[in-house]
Amino acid sequence: MHTIAIDAMGGDFGPEPIIEGLISALKSNNNFTAIAVGKKDELLSLIPQNFLSRIEILDTDDVISMSDSATDALKRKESTIYKAIELVREGKAGALVSAGHSGASMSLATVRIGRIKGVSRPAIATLMPTSENQNTLVLDVGANVDSDAKNLFQFAVMGQVYAEDVLQLEDPIIGLLSNGEEESKGNEVTKEAYGLISKVPNFAGNVEGSDIFKGTVDVVVCDGFVGNILLKTAEGVADTIGKIIKKSLKRSLISIAGAVLMRKVFKNLKVRVDYAEYGGAPLLGVKAPVIIAHGKSNPKAIHNAILHAISAASSNLNDDIEERLAKYSK
Repeated sequence: MHTIAIDAMGGDFGPEPIIEGLISALKSNNNFTAIAVGKKDELLSLIPQNFLSRIEILDTDDVISMSDSATDALKRKESTIYKAIELVREGKAGALVSAGHSGASMSLATVRIGRIKGVSRPAIATLMPTSENQNTLVLDVGANVDSDAKNLFQFAVMGQVYAEDVLQLEDPIIGLLSNGEEESKGNEVTKEAYGLISKVPNFAGNVEGSDIFKGTVDVVVCDGFVGNILLKTAEGVADTIGKIIKKSLKRSLISIAGAVLMRKVFKNLKVRVDYAEYGGAPLLGVKAPVIIAHGKSNPKAIHNAILHAISAASSNLNDDIEERLAKYSK
């Protein structure tokens, strides 16, 4: 039985979608309880009576807003995210889910929960849809603006172990994001990283941006600056394509008739590109699972983020990362 700490006030739309997603997760999974951190009166009004036995409320009024500095969270010990992180640090919860200020979540998790032995910097990982019936795990997508070759090597190891332990992939293949497939391509950091990651089994070498969506490899490694731009660009492209299709379908009766016949295809496409299907992004490299959900998360996204946290907490992820890093570092 796992206990999951929930930053219940952190999302863009307040506690309603977070609590609704939590209730949905509790209905589908009997193997966890939750500690919801936030304003008690507001949260109680959203929780059905029959779920109060599985949801503890930790009352606090302070919420880190998106306009606040991430460093402010280190000082505001009464904030929802600080108290939620402390629950994990003290062992009262085995994992954290937050749709709040991602910078605050990362900073507090790194400082208060601490890094896994052998990890210099944690990384945020996310799943990208591919043309095949699979996803590509990409990291880092925002935790580190500047990364050196050693960091990229560690991201590769963490990503591969995560793909094995949580995503249940057998012998996941790693690629290093670059501006060409040849070993000679890339900047000085990626060229050095290429040599370090070559120690890791199933390293396919350099990959280009298009390979992420082809499913050529299972794990793609990059620094957080490039990864975050990649993530936001992919979200924008998916949204734009959706709008273009909708406008095109309204132009004639034939298009409308065709759309009706292709409803299932469009529905499957929407599912593949919807971030809510993936829940949230794990912060890899800290001593307990921390899932960072999108600020605009709906109940479905929170539901999946919580199940994601339970899967990570049920695995040997951190022990395996530490063991693998020690092995390859030699």
